[in-house]
Formats: sequence, structure tokens, C-alpha cells
Amino acid sequence: SPLIKKKSKNKNPKEQERSLEQMDRGVVDLQELRRNLELASAMLDAVYTDETRRLLDTEDELSDLQVESVPSEVRDWLACTFSRRTGLSKRRPEEKPRFRSIVHAVQAGIFVERMYRRTSNMAGLTYPPTALNALKEVDQWSFDVFTFHDATGEHALKFIVYDLLTRYDLINRFRIPVQALVQFVEALESGYSKHRNPYHNLIHAADVTQTAHFLMLHTGLMHWLSELEILAMVFAAAIHDFEHTGTTNNFHIHTRSEVAILYNDRSVLENHHVSAAYKLMAEEDMNILVNLNKDDWRELRSLVIEMVMSTDMSCHFQQIKTMRNSLTQTDSIDKVKVLSLMLHAADISHPAKAWPLHYHWTHSLMEEFFRQVPDRNAKFGEDKSSLYIADR
Repeated sequence: SPLIKKKSKNKNPKEQERSLEQMDRGVVDLQELRRNLELASAMLDAVYTDETRRLLDTEDELSDLQVESVPSEVRDWLACTFSRRTGLSKRRPEEKPRFRSIVHAVQAGIFVERMYRRTSNMAGLTYPPTALNALKEVDQWSFDVFTFHDATGEHALKFIVYDLLTRYDLINRFRIPVQALVQFVEALESGYSKHRNPYHNLIHAADVTQTAHFLMLHTGLMHWLSELEILAMVFAAAIHDFEHTGTTNNFHIHTRSEVAILYNDRSVLENHHVSAAYKLMAEEDMNILVNLNKDDWRELRSLVIEMVMSTDMSCHFQQIKTMRNSLTQTDSIDKVKVLSLMLHAADISHPAKAWPLHYHWTHSLMEEFFRQVPDRNAKFGEDKSSLYIADR
């Protein structure tokens, strides 16, 4: 800065060397020491301010924030730190906010601004007024996904995925093409509707995605997770039952279906869900991950595979055991295991929700159970009536 350059010119190298020699001999010129400290302070202050401005301008988009959205303690801290106004400079040291709390407050302010940014103005998807009204409850545990499905013109999955990616600012962060995103999620909805399942359909996918969001938000885990991990959670929840056949893994194995043969009788449906969803993105106009770098793409894919595989009910008790063991080891917890358990919990969460929602889901699930019976009998005859029940 001009101030630093000016002060630097006033002290030549010989004077600096003489000052150092005096200090080595134990002779301290207080005025000289004061000038040196002022110069060092000015340099550090300028570097810190410039670097902070650069980081905030490029990464946190603070230029988008309104003054009202910045917490009062943040404004006070900034004022008392970077201004010389008399009233603030006399503030007692114990009243000055700690730097760590200020960082958390800034992060919270940015997150709140992003979470509640008006999504109806986003290019590429127009929200029906009824959908915007229903989305006011999206942060609640017993979010009524059936009402939301009706409010969106039977496109619950499309709007919940789009809304959450917007709220978490993931569309901007990973430069997801909006039109590709819309087409991709519409293709997901078509795949979920392929077999006309009463339970494993796009409404269930939307419900699980919203529940995963609730778990991240209200447990505080979203502050522990990276943006890529949050993207993995939303993405995995959206695709976790893609093109579900309405029949179980056990059914596929015993009927020697094409997918059972393809995946060697191991997590048959779960393997298909991930594979089929990634095949959609092979189409250029639906490649929502086109702008991810190689490392992020591989990490996201690894996370998504692990998470969707964990929704296989045969893994349930092993998951519980693994997590209990992890909680006894406080030094480190495997994030992938946590994410997997969260998605699995969201997948089977409706018994813990409001009774009308649980009743609706249970009725749909029982209908799907019974629809499988004719197919089973056609293949095996009546003596195989325990085939489906054994899988549950």
C-alpha cells in the first residue's frame, strides 16, 4: 500500500542494520522500536485486509448479502477491529467478541442468506405459487410430501431436488447446468414411474430427499460436511430407488431375473439404481456433473455408490453395529459410514413421522406387497407363498 511504501523509504538498510546491532547489544531505542512496530503493524494490517477481501470476494459472495442479513455481533466486531472511532475503541477487552465466534457467525449469516434466497426467480424452473407455499414447511420433520406432490402438479421430486440444490448453493458451487438439471430430474421422475409402484415411486424419492435434508439441517451435520458431501447426500437420496421394479432383491434372485444375473445376486436393485442413474448422465443434455473436476467426480461417485448400497435392508443390522462401535472411538468417525446411515435412516423414516403420513405410506407399501403375489405365483405356483415374506 502507499502507506507502507512511504514508511519503508524513510528507513534505509544501514539504519535498519544499526537498529538490529543495538538490540543485540541490549541497547533499545524506544522510539525506534515503536516506529518498527508501527511499520510491522501497518504491513500486517494491509496484507490481512487485502487477503480477506480477496477470499471473501471469490469464495463467499458477500457482495450478495444485504446489511440486515449480517448478525449485529459481526458488524460490531468489524467496526471495533477496523475503525478508530472513539466510542468503539474504548470498549472493554472482555466485551470484544472472540474471533472463533465471529467466524461461526459469519458462516451462519452466509448460510441463512443462501438457504432463504428466493428460489422462484431462478432461471430454468418456475415454481407454482402452491409449491412455494408448501415449501415453507420443507425444514420440518413431518413435511407433507403428498400435499407437496399435488401442489407441484405431481412433480414432487423435481421441485424438491431443485430447491435443495439451490438452498445449499450447490448449483453455483459446482456449476451445474440448470437446463441439464431440470432434464435429468424429469428423467428420474419418468424412471420412478416406469413400473407404477404404489410405494417405490417419485413421491418416496422426494420424501427421502427432504428427510435427508432435515437430518443434515437439524443435527448440525451440514457444518461438518463438505459441499461435495452435501451434494452426494441430495443426489444419492434422489436416485436411491431409481427404476425400482416394485419387487424385492429376494424375488429377483429366486426368479433369476436379468438384473440378478447381471449383479450376481448381490444388492441387485441397489446396484441397478446407481448404474441406471449414471447412464442418464451419459447423455450430454443431462450431464449435471459435467463441470466437476476429476477428483471431485470420483469422490462423489464413490460416496453415492456406498450410500445407495447401504439402503439394502440386508445391511441394516451390520450398519447399526458398525456405528455403535464407531461411537466408542471418539478420535475419529468415518464420514462415509455416517452419510450411509443417514440415508438409510431417511429411507425407512416414515414410521417416526406424523400418523397420517405413516398410515398413507404403510397402505401404499402393503399394496405393493400384494401386487407382487400374482407375479410370484405365475413363476413358482402356490407352494412358494413364503418367498416374498421371507425377504422382509
